[in-house]
Amino acid sequence: MIQPFSSPSTVTGHAAFNPLTPLPSISARQDALRQRFPVWRPQALHELFDDTEALFAARPYVITDNQTLSYRDIGQWSRRLASGLLAAGVRPGDHVALLMGNQPEFVATKLAISRVGAVAVPINFLNRRDEIGYVLKQSDAVLLITMNRFRGLEYLQFLDELAPHWPRRGGGDTLPCLRQVVVLATDEQALPADVADLRDFGAGLAPMAMPAHPGPHSHCDIIYTSGTTGSPKGVMLSHDMMLRTAFASAWSRAFEDGRRILFSLPMYHVYGYVEGMLPVLFVGGSIVPQLKFDAADTLDAIARHGASDVLLIPTMTLALIDEQKRRGQPLHGLASMISSGGRSPAYIWDAIYTHLGPRELTTGYGMTEVTASSTVTRPDDPIERLLGSNGRLRDAGPAGEPELGGRLVAYRVVDPTSEQDLPRGQVGHLLAKGPGVTRGYYKQPQATAQTFTADGWLRTGDLGRIDEDDYLLLVGRTKESYRCGGELVMPTEIEDLLVTHPAVLQAHVVPIPDERMGEIGAVFVVLREHPPVSDQDLIDYCAQRLARFKVPRHVLRIAAQDIPATPSGRARKFLLVQIALKALGH
Repeated sequence: MIQPFSSPSTVTGHAAFNPLTPLPSISARQDALRQRFPVWRPQALHELFDDTEALFAARPYVITDNQTLSYRDIGQWSRRLASGLLAAGVRPGDHVALLMGNQPEFVATKLAISRVGAVAVPINFLNRRDEIGYVLKQSDAVLLITMNRFRGLEYLQFLDELAPHWPRRGGGDTLPCLRQVVVLATDEQALPADVADLRDFGAGLAPMAMPAHPGPHSHCDIIYTSGTTGSPKGVMLSHDMMLRTAFASAWSRAFEDGRRILFSLPMYHVYGYVEGMLPVLFVGGSIVPQLKFDAADTLDAIARHGASDVLLIPTMTLALIDEQKRRGQPLHGLASMISSGGRSPAYIWDAIYTHLGPRELTTGYGMTEVTASSTVTRPDDPIERLLGSNGRLRDAGPAGEPELGGRLVAYRVVDPTSEQDLPRGQVGHLLAKGPGVTRGYYKQPQATAQTFTADGWLRTGDLGRIDEDDYLLLVGRTKESYRCGGELVMPTEIEDLLVTHPAVLQAHVVPIPDERMGEIGAVFVVLREHPPVSDQDLIDYCAQRLARFKVPRHVLRIAAQDIPATPSGRARKFLLVQIALKALGH
């Protein structure tokens, strides 16, 4: 049974984070979490929310520049939307697709889908027509809730092209499972006749009894990967997986009562969802979701909304540091910050402390297939751990598995070819297993079989090593290495070198075919405005410090926004290969 925090003043409301108030110790914060959740009890997503709403109804849950919504507001809204879903014919086990940004509607709709026992299929809002059509068809979605337009993309036009007459006939022959589309208007555009508006969805209906829920171990989400190596696959994740991993986030980063997290990372991805939207439920906290990332807006919003925590990927962190340098003064007030996903240049950690000044700084590693982050540094770790690891195998407190030492995901390091175990400290292929690991991909048995070993270990595709203290260090991807003249090249070694050049903000190395050498390197670089640098300067910089076979043959300049990336910030290198081949005339 959930117990309230000891201070009665926290039950009715919570003030914005006060930067002058010292944080309780890590152990004290974890003790408070253990007091409320002494034994893990599997729940569905909406059941945890309802328990939190009962304790902290008046506290803010979703904060935007335009409105603040309490737990009571979101709870009532989600119940109305759930009645709308039932009236539309959605039943337990049905799949409901969400094509939405970080609007408050996303939060209320996710809870509504859980209430009726359906399964959410969040879709990347950067997808184009054919990508959206693929997910809708492959997922067997019976209902789509979509924005009309966002960031220059016309989703209703995409639907017109995919399934003409969709307002009256649903998906037709193209999307045979799709019965209805509900639209969230992001502007004043008039919606087609006979199209349900999400803002009116469920209004006027009498409260409806919810059907029996299939339980906490049923599917909560099917989240499609935007992987670095190929086409999307629908990762199946249960309610209990989501909530245990979210609790592990609150536990390992030692959330205080009422933590307020700001982020622009999309909630259709596990980073914004499981590390942002969900873990604050365990401490009666708030989220400040932003529709897009802008460095200046982010810094202003931290102060404006009293955020105590911010979720970032390295490219965002670097942009914040550059903006703060331009402002000429350190940022005061952040209690906590995590910068994770993708590779970070070594200088980033000192720069974070110097210019952004969080009291606690962490980094981690994860992927959709392990629900979210499965490693994280401790909030009190020395900077050497940030420099030399991607975090420690994540402790989950009461939500952890005793057989795994209180964790949700265990890792093995094996030889990439033989899959034989390697000694501690050696680099190899990372395999994962545990209650935080997906059981597979929706309707893709072949991909599932290829991803798992015969004894049930997930092949992550990542290369890394684990030290004696269970800290993991990533060194690359199994499919990103290449051979130049017979010699194995790890792109990360070249990338880590290039970002030490004062002109280079990002570097991404990919292989391209070469008649003589087999494969050679091409490097995409994102450059700073100053100092000026030539392509040959960068090649010479590598040649002076690396073996000849590792030196890239080609330099391709690219803007940061043009790099195809996963929501967690990893460059999709197979797409960069295609761009390089076209640019170089191959």
